[in-house]
Amino acid sequence: MSDYRLHCLSLSLVYMEVKTDTKEKFHVIRVETADLPANMAAELKSHLEEPLKDTIKNVVLNLGNVKTLAEETAEVLVRTQQKFYEQNASFVVCELTDEVEHFLDKKELLELMNVTPTESEAYDIVQMEEVERELLGGDDFDE
Repeated sequence: MSDYRLHCLSLSLVYMEVKTDTKEKFHVIRVETADLPANMAAELKSHLEEPLKDTIKNVVLNLGNVKTLAEETAEVLVRTQQKFYEQNASFVVCELTDEVEHFLDKKELLELMNVTPTESEAYDIVQMEEVERELLGGDDFDE
């Protein structure tokens, strides 16, 4: 008789938990997951770019719960921010933990990002950029 052995494979599925709150001029996206490895980069990108399809396109990304992220994930943040600005929308990251801020700085990505210490300051940036776009675009000021 053949010797059959049952080989068990332990598969750990990791999901990113994200909460979105829509305000008058922006969406607040809060990442509740503590770790953002490279295999979550595509999922994060999908969550972040969803508002670009909406009438309210601006995003405040709160990373206050994130303790670690992969370089690939951090690069997604930088590319996503650029995409928002190309489409005349704001993208502000706030409440970085010391660990994440240090990592981004070490990888020379922090200087490429629009980052504020608090969510309230991020709201202010979005509102200022909205006013700036209105002024530069001439919306409602030609009358």
